[in-house]
Amino acid sequence: MNPVALITGASRGIGRGIAIELAKIGYDLVINYARASEAAEKTAADCIAEGKASGKTIQALTCGADISLAGDRQRLVDFARRHFPRLDLLVNNAGVAPTVRADILETSEESFDRLMGINVKGPYFLTQQIARWMIELTQRPPPGPEYRPKIVTVSSISAYTASTNRGDYCVSKAALSMLTPLFAIRLAPYGINVYEIRPGIIATDMTSGVKEKYDRLIADGLTPIKRWGMPRDVGCAVAAIAQNLLPFSTGEVINVDGGFHLRWL
Repeated sequence: MNPVALITGASRGIGRGIAIELAKIGYDLVINYARASEAAEKTAADCIAEGKASGKTIQALTCGADISLAGDRQRLVDFARRHFPRLDLLVNNAGVAPTVRADILETSEESFDRLMGINVKGPYFLTQQIARWMIELTQRPPPGPEYRPKIVTVSSISAYTASTNRGDYCVSKAALSMLTPLFAIRLAPYGINVYEIRPGIIATDMTSGVKEKYDRLIADGLTPIKRWGMPRDVGCAVAAIAQNLLPFSTGEVINVDGGFHLRWL
């Protein structure tokens, strides 16, 4: 029986990169998307192909759900439970940037509420639901001798880096970062480890509009590792967690940022 992962926002970008790396190590996948159904189906097909190329036979199923909505979150959980008898890994990856980057003196409440709903409320309450299922699985005969459930949340360097033209995004990521220590403490008695992956400048659709800006900053030494991060970089970090390579760590922040977080002279 393969281990199973549910990845939110997995149709493209970082979520897709995570899904592909998990497929390579033999995970069955629930690929969540909000609107990009065709992209999600392509990701699923590519994951199956990548698994096969690595000698793994996996399933990759897609499920549309807006995690900011309670009914959609429930539908996503019901979908996973209907198709799989276990869940080994939740990856909270879904997130959005502001539709319009606005100075903090001009940001609208509508934009703030949208970001908090998708970037914070959705992962918070989805984690609550999934944690209950994982606890349930740990308290009955486990689905396998190696059942060690884990929860990973993908945040951002914006959790601690101020950008005054998208303050609503920074605030949402700072709030999201508190999810990991809270659930790490609460779930440790059940053997459920919780982690945060904090990406830096990653080449995705979300960052395509500022490519020239960050090309210059990286060339000028913004990060010690002088290149853009790729979705695969984040996927490899999640895969390490998924393979139980950090068994004595929980509540940990793993920076995948080319060294951006370092203070250096």
